[in-house]
Amino acid sequence: MMSDRDTLEERLRDAAERYEALARRMAEPEVLSDMALLRDVAREHSALEPVARAAERHFKLLDDLRQAREVAAESDGELAEMAAAEAAELQAERGEAREELRRLLVPKDPLDDRPAVVEIRAGTGGDEAALFAADLYRMYARFAAESGWDVELISTSEGTLGGLKEIVFVVRGSDAYGRLRYESGVHRVQRVPETESQGRVHTSAATVAVLPEAEEVDIEIDPADLKIDVFRSSGPGGQSVNTTDSAVRITHRPTGLVVSCQDEKSQHKNKARALKVLRSRLLDRLVAEQEAERARERRTQVGTGDRSMKIRTYNFPQNRVTDHRIHFTSHRLEAILAGDLDEVVEALRLAGTEERMAAAGG
Repeated sequence: MMSDRDTLEERLRDAAERYEALARRMAEPEVLSDMALLRDVAREHSALEPVARAAERHFKLLDDLRQAREVAAESDGELAEMAAAEAAELQAERGEAREELRRLLVPKDPLDDRPAVVEIRAGTGGDEAALFAADLYRMYARFAAESGWDVELISTSEGTLGGLKEIVFVVRGSDAYGRLRYESGVHRVQRVPETESQGRVHTSAATVAVLPEAEEVDIEIDPADLKIDVFRSSGPGGQSVNTTDSAVRITHRPTGLVVSCQDEKSQHKNKARALKVLRSRLLDRLVAEQEAERARERRTQVGTGDRSMKIRTYNFPQNRVTDHRIHFTSHRLEAILAGDLDEVVEALRLAGTEERMAAAGG
């Protein structure tokens, strides 16, 4: 029977060999002459680089540990003590390295590299909920800018006092969906609204949905399943945006999903954007069904994709942000709302990786 050590080292050698083979392949004329193929090979090579470097460190540690143990066994006195101490340090370092390797070797979700379609909607709380939805949009937009990502607005529905009833946007960049995917759920804010004269703390909420951007090959939509309505765009309070029927509403009859887009002056562009969001929602439904099936088999912390789940509270009186799924708490509320999300995002991602490790029996 193959041991866990044998399995791990075999996987490491396979990954290292694949990494080197990809490096050689990128220099081949047939690959260099095909930009699409070169991009795919380079992407896989880049994804394997952390594993290859970790594997190199792992095998060096094994070699150093073997030599230290040999010296300790063959020597005596002070030299034997020094070698034994070095072996103990290397053994501890090796344990840490093995844990990191186990995380790196967990199969990556192929959707993680996709752009993320983010939908934010004001929930309970009236004007204050709309203001909070606008705060969340600014938070993600600043996080995207800090991450070197691009943000493309799809549609907006403004509220009063500068708030947002709803906003849909796409975040494009390396690992965008992979880093934002766990933001889906109900976000709750506890603070004193500007309109509150007696200083009472109110609780409001907004929902966030993060979907992987779907490609046409992922989801095939039958035009016969679509009901497409066009109407005149309008701004907050019914204010007319333009005088042509450029806004588009698409209803997907089999699922009842409805997508509207009115931000562009071109009906064609609004239809294309609405279809993009519809395709992503359909892909998200498919992924959610698969995750629900896995969740029935194993209780999960963060990966259920349940949009109705209260995931995070932003408490202004206590300057506290709490993610309820992983019991994460930070007293850097202003910094987080200003887009400094790295600590939260990485904690959630680590929890998700550990779930996949456990589910895989790792």
